[in-house]
Amino acid sequence: MLVTLVGLPSGTASADPTPEEIEAQIDAVWRELAPVIEQHNATRIELTEKREKADELAERIAPLQLKVDVAMAEVSEMAAYAFKGGNASAVNALLSSGSHYTFAAQLTLLDQIAKVRQQQIAKVLASKEEYEAQKEPLDRLVAELAELEQELSDKAGEIDAEIDRLQALRLRAYGETGGTGELRPAPCPSEYPGGPAGQAVTFACAQIGKPYGWGSSGPDSYDCSGLTSAAWREAGVSLPHNAAQQRNAVRHVDRGDLRAGDLIFYYANLSHVAIYVGDGWMVDAFQPGQPVQMRRIDRPGSIHSYGRPG
Repeated sequence: MLVTLVGLPSGTASADPTPEEIEAQIDAVWRELAPVIEQHNATRIELTEKREKADELAERIAPLQLKVDVAMAEVSEMAAYAFKGGNASAVNALLSSGSHYTFAAQLTLLDQIAKVRQQQIAKVLASKEEYEAQKEPLDRLVAELAELEQELSDKAGEIDAEIDRLQALRLRAYGETGGTGELRPAPCPSEYPGGPAGQAVTFACAQIGKPYGWGSSGPDSYDCSGLTSAAWREAGVSLPHNAAQQRNAVRHVDRGDLRAGDLIFYYANLSHVAIYVGDGWMVDAFQPGQPVQMRRIDRPGSIHSYGRPG
């Protein structure tokens, strides 16, 4: 049964909520959505497994069907030869080959062969019916799972729409310029992805203002890969404390698919990494003398690639 969300804010309030109130609303929505997402993921996995099983059964049934068709054709041909005069030349050959006794023996042999063939066909048909009996509930389950997946997708769409509404309130509460200081010139995260990525970006944003520390991964200071590894460690994902090694440990994504929580790698030698927090902003520990802060993703230098942990 799908989770029913209750208590989601709607309508226009008499006074705009504060940034803290908006953050609390977003957190509440994501607490509701997280089980739905997990159910959705589990359903997709189960659906894939059942489809693979159904495909496997279909492959097993296909050669049986061919075997049935061939066996039926052979028996039909025998019947035509032996009992229906379907091939006069074959009968004439038998008549001229010996006595009536020999011909009777030939017909008896053909009859016996036909019975053997019929028994073989019966076994094949029994096997086919068995496989079809197994496949029928699978087909039914696949249809049910597909319907459930659509329901889950629709529910996720409803939540996305609610998050967009809250996000608009959030940006209005912060103001167009952010109003959060030089190190945090915009809401952080600028978009909230939820799930592990949401945990990672929330952690990274909370480190803003802490000093750069060479070789450090917190909690009091960070270097670039120390910050990103600490952020994703908060979400339960282990990343090496090295930008190049992190690039090898994550899945590549294109810039057009970039979302909050993704990692941005810089320079040909992969000497810098930052965590994307949405709307063109990132959080990073760039160099000594500069604290952890929000920056535009194109500011530090040449972007090498993008990656998604988890």
